[in-house]
Amino acid sequence: MTRRPRPHHPMRPAWLCRNCAAPWPCPPAQLHLATEFYGHSIALAFYLGANMQDALDDLYSLGVRPNLRAHHARFLGWLSLTRRPRRADLR
Repeated sequence: MTRRPRPHHPMRPAWLCRNCAAPWPCPPAQLHLATEFYGHSIALAFYLGANMQDALDDLYSLGVRPNLRAHHARFLGWLSLTRRPRRADLR
């Protein structure tokens, strides 16, 4: 019997990965999200932006003042790596 790998979902309010305890979205979560949203980069950006806002709200409710630049890099900074090359870029 083969076990299915555990998903890399966020644990709130800390926003750490439930599987590997890295800050979410961890690299495995990023890979999964990029695959799941392949061809829909705008939808992925909206999804991650909403999650970033939830994370910031959670931190503020805990009395923590988050580093906004770090959160932007963590949630949205890696998105440019997921874009498909356009046909013109392949020539």
